[in-house]
Amino acid sequence: MWRTPKTFPIFRFVATILAAFLVSPFAALYSAQNSALALDGTPADPFQKSPGKVIVLVFVRTDCPISNRYAPAIQRISAKYEAKAAFWLVYPDKSESAEKIRQHEREYSYKLPALRDPERALVKLAQARVTPEVAVFDASRRLTYHGRIDDLYQDFGRARHAPTTHELEDAIQAALNGHAPPASTPGVGCFISDLE
Repeated sequence: MWRTPKTFPIFRFVATILAAFLVSPFAALYSAQNSALALDGTPADPFQKSPGKVIVLVFVRTDCPISNRYAPAIQRISAKYEAKAAFWLVYPDKSESAEKIRQHEREYSYKLPALRDPERALVKLAQARVTPEVAVFDASRRLTYHGRIDDLYQDFGRARHAPTTHELEDAIQAALNGHAPPASTPGVGCFISDLE
């Protein structure tokens, strides 16, 4: 046999060093791609901060009336699933300051952690187009749903009295139970592409 007891520790040492060298750039790349900014300006990766949980990114703007109308529903759903799903508010408008976001959170009584996404890293990862839209990632960090929260809005200026579908809750349940998610359905709201 080509491997002897004396040379085996050397092979194991070399393999460990090689694995660390190869894996660390990919880990850094993954983190950099998914990183946004906490309100204190430090990098924040929601995927690293919520191990083992379903991740829900909720894209909002301070100046979007449709997004703001959803604040009570977002808070209700996040409270319902807080033990199994981590919710993050994501603000993609690079002109919105941390103080403006904090004021927005106070005004709408948000208790969720907020992230600024000035480079749109999370927007791209989640394939978000408008605010409000959501992205649901299962525990293995696979995007399982992106789109509207429910069907309250049929179009701009056309809202139902109450939603008849509940895509976000269905997507969370599917991610928790390993079932097929609902079809991704575009949201109605303020276009992220309109932001500078």
